[in-house]
Amino acid sequence: MFKAVVIVFLLGWSVWFLIDKSPAGIGRLPEPQDDILENFQTAFNILKAGYLKPAYTFIWHAHYLLLSVLGGLLASMAWQSISSALARKRLRKLYIPERRKTAPENSHDASEKTD
Repeated sequence: MFKAVVIVFLLGWSVWFLIDKSPAGIGRLPEPQDDILENFQTAFNILKAGYLKPAYTFIWHAHYLLLSVLGGLLASMAWQSISSALARKRLRKLYIPERRKTAPENSHDASEKTD
């Protein structure tokens, strides 16, 4: 999980730096408050107004540690579920033999002899 948190942290900061944060492009962002819920509500209101980049810039700058941990948890859970599904599929192929599409010829010959 720690590796996923670090990856999400680095990915989030790289996206944050790649966004053009010039005042003309984003406009004036509100100051972050002390309340986490109020900051997320402000970011949601910015997003609801149709401004994706300013909302991301505001919320990432205000709560990058919390978002990194939550994103890392989600990424690690997704990775674990995908890897376990693939492992189950691989084990299923290993332990359960594939069904034959045609009947074996020997059993057909044996049934004719008994008739």
